[in-house]
Amino acid sequence: MLLPASITALTEALCRLPGIGPRSAERLALHLVQSDADDVRRLAQTLVQARDKIRLCSLCGALTETELCPLCQDPRRDPSILCVVERPLDVFALEKAGSFRGRYHVLGGKISPLNGVEPEDLRIAQLESRLDGGVTEVIVALSTDVEGDATSFYLARRLAGKGAKISRLAHGLPAGSGLEFADEVTLSRALEGRRELTP
Repeated sequence: MLLPASITALTEALCRLPGIGPRSAERLALHLVQSDADDVRRLAQTLVQARDKIRLCSLCGALTETELCPLCQDPRRDPSILCVVERPLDVFALEKAGSFRGRYHVLGGKISPLNGVEPEDLRIAQLESRLDGGVTEVIVALSTDVEGDATSFYLARRLAGKGAKISRLAHGLPAGSGLEFADEVTLSRALEGRRELTP
């Protein structure tokens, strides 16, 4: 059966969401067009409001609705330890583990010359400026793929001699995978087993 053009367009739009395949997108589209119109309007309004309100923390780069995220504002967090992650979602993954009580720094990606991402495209200069504020350890918590490894070693070289110990999460994480796929126990053990990175 040929679906109406508006349902096909909605299915294609939903298919662009991460983790949503063509069949799931079609089921969601069919569900939405058959749902109560007020419920669909509320969903659409909530999506637009969330997109409009959410921004990056001016200090760490995590997702927030305010200038500084709640983690950067929390006086109970240890400002002398910074955990460097690739994306804002990685902050949530590590927070779920409940083992880290320091502060975060989101790079905004990883070095990937093949994809046109150079060191100056990332928030590395902001990371360096944060080291002037009494940071004693930088934990590099990037994925264990080729780009993650290259970025980790680049950071170790660039931050060497800045007065902070540079360590990396232990390799309890699956190779070639991101933090969002690791369970809380694995993340917790990886944090505890971190080791120093040498340039």
